Amino acid sequence: MLRYLFLIFIVFITLQSCNDDIFETSPSTGQLTFSKDTVFLDTVFTNTSSSTRTFKVYNKSNAHINIPSIRLGKGEQSFYRLNVNGEPGKSFENIDILPKDSIYVFVEATVDYTKVNDPLYIDEVIFDQGDNEQEIKLITLVQDAYFLFPERDADGIKEKIVWGIDDEGEEILVDGFYLDGNTTWTNEKPYVIYGYVGVNVGNTLTINKGANIHFHENSGLLVEKNGSLKINGTLDEKVIIQGDRLEPFYEDIAGQWGTIWLRAGSKEHMINHAVIKNNIIGILVDTIGSEAQPTLTIQNSEIYNTSNFGIFARAANIKGSNLVIANNGQSSLACTFGGTYNFTHATFANFWSGGIREFPAVLVNNFQLSTGGNDSGGLVVNDLLAANFTNCIIDGNQSVEFLLQNNDQAAFNFKFKNNLLRFLDPGGNQSNNPLYDFDDTDKYQDNIFNGESDFEDVNENKFRIGDASDAKANADQSAAQQVPFDLLGVNRVVSPDMGAYQHIIFEE
Repeated sequence: MLRYLFLIFIVFITLQSCNDDIFETSPSTGQLTFSKDTVFLDTVFTNTSSSTRTFKVYNKSNAHINIPSIRLGKGEQSFYRLNVNGEPGKSFENIDILPKDSIYVFVEATVDYTKVNDPLYIDEVIFDQGDNEQEIKLITLVQDAYFLFPERDADGIKEKIVWGIDDEGEEILVDGFYLDGNTTWTNEKPYVIYGYVGVNVGNTLTINKGANIHFHENSGLLVEKNGSLKINGTLDEKVIIQGDRLEPFYEDIAGQWGTIWLRAGSKEHMINHAVIKNNIIGILVDTIGSEAQPTLTIQNSEIYNTSNFGIFARAANIKGSNLVIANNGQSSLACTFGGTYNFTHATFANFWSGGIREFPAVLVNNFQLSTGGNDSGGLVVNDLLAANFTNCIIDGNQSVEFLLQNNDQAAFNFKFKNNLLRFLDPGGNQSNNPLYDFDDTDKYQDNIFNGESDFEDVNENKFRIGDASDAKANADQSAAQQVPFDLLGVNRVVSPDMGAYQHIIFEE
């Protein structure tokens, strides 16, 4: 019996010794290794949180080591935040790493631009101290900005504006606010918008050259009756309108914000040299204020990566030239419920890869579904006074990239002249449809069907055409003289190409 007790005692002592070995740590000796030596956070707006970046700290030794301290160089005053092994903070003590193991360090930043001397904000994560000190640099660029957002009342309720009317006749409200009177946005600082910003009845919003407008999720711009939007970009200083996520990952992500809504009765909108991208609907244009004058004149502009439509027009009057609308979840251009539309030297190129598209690049019709009343569920028609496409490219990754829908109860006037058009109908589904009688010179004249556009790179929103393009030198010259320079300012009068750009020779 004594022998067995002695053996148990020996086993206990052995296990205790092993246990002490397992939990015995050695202090760090400055030999930590890291997955990176500098952490670059993406550009952020003042007082707006950055995305999270991470790096790993490795213990490549056979010993269980202890890091006495991990801290930010600027201490508690730093605008960076850390998370080490699941614990948030700006300083940490006695962090253990097992042999041949590692830990994660997560980094974020929220920088107050008014409290820094340099827009390049730099700090470091410091491991240990003295002779054993090691550091990882942290770098981010911070931009000052104008922030526009709905105010809260005494009860903490945000401002609202009326979005529409539901089926029960009740107002649909969204977070939003109206600008005071006539307003001008400049290029002095970016504008960051939360909620919907409205141009009130009879007022004008002017956006000057070089301005950068950033919309947060669930936000956008709307213009009320008799209001106007004037975007005055230039070739060298475009107006850029996009979401407020500045990380490279979001560069071409659709659906980040809502829309620019030019409401019924708004008027005399002018957009020149603008880039609008990454929203749900690029521009929503409602019923015309005047049949004689365009509701919207848009030129030298680009609309990319919308999750639904590039331009969605309802009984509107739009004049467009040197326009590129591309890579949209539904149509690049939808001219619905009649109206008047004139496009010259435009490129509608829908190579959407984010899912299945229901509609082609260009959709034109003269009706819409009715809502409410005794006609609920039926169609309401309206005259299509004109839908003229001249010297345009209509292309994409579907067989048919323009769709015409006519209700005989209303006028349906259209013409395609000197365009490059994608329309492959091998099954002959539209062979008896008079809308697609390509021999009717009143409707179709000097078009090229299913030719090669030879775009530079459709996945990168580069829609210049190359030397192999069938659009080369096939535009109508008289129409080109009305738009003598292409989207990049290249003269096109002598030998005009179809689309928004004159061709170039691509480098190998």
